[in-house]
Amino acid sequence: MGFGEVGKEPIDNVHFYSKNEPNKAFKLEKYQVSSLKPKRFHEYLVRVYYKKTDGSYQKIQQKAEKRFHEWCENSEFIDSEEDESVGVPSQNNQSSDKIFNDPIHGQIELHPLLVKIIDTPQFQRLRHIKQLGGAYLVYPGATHTRFEHSLGMAYLAGRMIKVLQEDQPNAVEKINQDLIDEKDVLCVQIAALCYNLGHGPFSHLYEKLHREALKREAEACSSSGDGQQQAQSEEFRSEMWKVASFWMFLDIVEKNDELKQKLNEKDLRFIKELIEGVDTADPEWPATGRSENKAFLYEIVINKWNGIDVHRWDYFARDCHHLGIPNSFDHQRLLESARVCKVNGRNHICFRDKVADNIYDMFRTQYTLYSQAYQHKIGNISQTKIIDALLEARDKLPKISPIAVSKLQDDIERKIRRFTGVSSHTHEDDENSTKLNREMREFAKLTDHIFEEILYSSDVGLEGARKKLEDVVKRRLPKCVGETRLINRDNLDNKKALNQTLQDNWNKAVDEWNKLHPAVFLDKKDFSTEAIQLDCTHSTGKNPIDNVYFYRKWNLTEAFKIKKYEVSSLLPEEFTEYVGRVYYTNNSEEEEKDAKECFGWWRRDKCNILVYDQEEFRGNERLITGDCPSLDDCGIKEVQSCKVRRGFWKLFEGHNYNEAEFLLEPGKEYHTPTEWGSLSNASARSLKHVRK
Repeated sequence: MGFGEVGKEPIDNVHFYSKNEPNKAFKLEKYQVSSLKPKRFHEYLVRVYYKKTDGSYQKIQQKAEKRFHEWCENSEFIDSEEDESVGVPSQNNQSSDKIFNDPIHGQIELHPLLVKIIDTPQFQRLRHIKQLGGAYLVYPGATHTRFEHSLGMAYLAGRMIKVLQEDQPNAVEKINQDLIDEKDVLCVQIAALCYNLGHGPFSHLYEKLHREALKREAEACSSSGDGQQQAQSEEFRSEMWKVASFWMFLDIVEKNDELKQKLNEKDLRFIKELIEGVDTADPEWPATGRSENKAFLYEIVINKWNGIDVHRWDYFARDCHHLGIPNSFDHQRLLESARVCKVNGRNHICFRDKVADNIYDMFRTQYTLYSQAYQHKIGNISQTKIIDALLEARDKLPKISPIAVSKLQDDIERKIRRFTGVSSHTHEDDENSTKLNREMREFAKLTDHIFEEILYSSDVGLEGARKKLEDVVKRRLPKCVGETRLINRDNLDNKKALNQTLQDNWNKAVDEWNKLHPAVFLDKKDFSTEAIQLDCTHSTGKNPIDNVYFYRKWNLTEAFKIKKYEVSSLLPEEFTEYVGRVYYTNNSEEEEKDAKECFGWWRRDKCNILVYDQEEFRGNERLITGDCPSLDDCGIKEVQSCKVRRGFWKLFEGHNYNEAEFLLEPGKEYHTPTEWGSLSNASARSLKHVRK
């Protein structure tokens, strides 16, 4: 390693010129450069590795390192002139934790047992699963993976529990001694670290694939009995990847004696509950891993009560960084103010009153990420194509097929009983477990590389799937005709029902548009719709601080709900909105233009007006459904009379909405310009639709 060409100073082959003689080149003399330069400009670094991987290194580490330093001091091959003043580092001063350099949190230290989990194939697989699925097809920087997100979660979980453990005052019943022990700290960090283990290719895209596969199976066997339909319904509601995450963690435990000895049955169930999430506001305490007085521990990794957890804190910061989206939320401020207080007789994590506005910032960041990135229209279109391709490839590549959640749950119980010595398994259990192990081994090989495996395959059976992925790569995608906020939802907060209503309304609009424009035909089959829910909160439609409790500086133990006057008055009235999108799936630019005009008309509440170039509804007639800055573009030169069929309209006596203007009301007929208010009886030369 060094500077410049080996054996030479960096400026040996560099020529300079002076201010006085800019055209004369010369080399610098020794006295003209700093005397603080090193005596050498190149060095060779020697590293020695221990090749065995059977764990014996732990036993010979100190002996090997001592011998290495003796060799360095006595070898002529090694430059050791100044080693005596430095000395050999003491083994006692070295931390047993491993340090990772994270782009978001900087230097982070993790417990040796966590490192053992990280150094397994199950965890290393996360290096090949993108955090944001297909978002990289829109945002080039969104190539970060579940691997670094998992490290960040484990680190923040450790930080949070350390704050709760050490920063409590003596007045709070010595929480650090009574409520949090060493095992709790380890379990919480393990749960945070392993939370993402069960993700399939492209993260949540695979979860959507799972649901789509179940949906298609349900449609294929709609005549089956209630029991099967109920089972499918349970599968559909389950978050398969969370269950798979814990199964894969148990698979790691099974091969690690230290973890087996360290964790008992309650610890394993505690980690499972932390990964799946527990509603700590449930009147009946639902958890078995830890008692009710440790409820706050369930609010660190995944907080089902109010959504303030390290999972969100890490992905907000990490995703904003890689997407290039500014992040106004600072999780450090919330983290440092976290404290355990009693709320309705149960211990919950509460925050200082002065950080209430930061919680709104947190959920505003969530809204920004969903609206700009997670639900980006091109990203959603691309991911739908990828899902269709994977579903089509299942017959040829069975490993793509999601594994039933019920099978995983049953095997998890068998594993826990076996680890804790209370197993009463049968031969049938062994067969089921062996079959599931084979399926999960195949799943463990399933990463984002499946995209390239299909894309570059020459298998005839994968031709259909391959073409769909080629469409993604070559951007042969449906076009977004337009999007609009959905206001009148008729209380259809169910996304499936909302999307069906959106589709029905659009189909009806297309039929009406075709009737109004006989020369144009839009085929309803060429369109698809999508209803998007965007939340600026944790619970749909609710104020994000409804379930957040605070404490004051002068009373650290009393939890309370913040008052309205204590937070900003510049907050929205609603915290959930719905966006409707219409996509055009054909490849005709002319039809796409007509579709966009139809969408604009539909969004303007299907407004239309009949105009005539002579008074009393005589002369040339034109039906107008959109804005006309110049009536010449609409096939008529001027308007002398009109019939307003739907919507409010404004007429202007000049082109481009200039000169005198007049408001026309829906359902009215205007026989002459004087009836709409023109004092000079002048005709109109431009018009546009307006909202009342």
